[in-house]
Amino acid sequence: MGSEKKLPLLLAVTGASGIFAAKILLQKAPWPVVLISSRWAREVYELECESFNKLAELADTVYDEDDLTSPFSSGSVPCRAMVILPCSSNTLAAVASGLADNLITRAAHCQLKEKRPLVLVVRETPWTRIDMENALRVYDAGATVMPLCPPFYMLGNQPAEKITLEQLMGAFAERILQFLGVQGLRTWEDVR
Repeated sequence: MGSEKKLPLLLAVTGASGIFAAKILLQKAPWPVVLISSRWAREVYELECESFNKLAELADTVYDEDDLTSPFSSGSVPCRAMVILPCSSNTLAAVASGLADNLITRAAHCQLKEKRPLVLVVRETPWTRIDMENALRVYDAGATVMPLCPPFYMLGNQPAEKITLEQLMGAFAERILQFLGVQGLRTWEDVR
């Protein structure tokens, strides 16, 4: 059980909008977090949030997507789960096609082949038919697709103008953590 507690969560960030949710997930995760970043994720984080270095400081380890020497490019290295948040349509397409040409897609490929949890938080709207078919392909391969859609009901009956982005993304991050087995987080029963 002790080694199970130390298994890290892989959090990959790609160049899609909504990357603030990754920061909240990093802050709320009860496990060590390995952050894998694409070059465009760094750009988007700096456009939407702050210096990427501040996000990297929250992680236990940080890898660039080009670092295929990372232990997580091998299925023989276990991890708790992998979350791609946000997952660009390009990354969704790469995973759906079985491409493993960078650390993000290679680690995702390892998750699928080893039958470990893989969550793709697709941040694109509207979807094309190609996006829908790619989402179905990764689902059929064993991944979970969670579009970046916060559970608004978890904020109770607060006036809409009082709800913050941090609250919305916090509720969404908790939904991911619940899906990955974290107990004791608020549920619908707590807010209804």
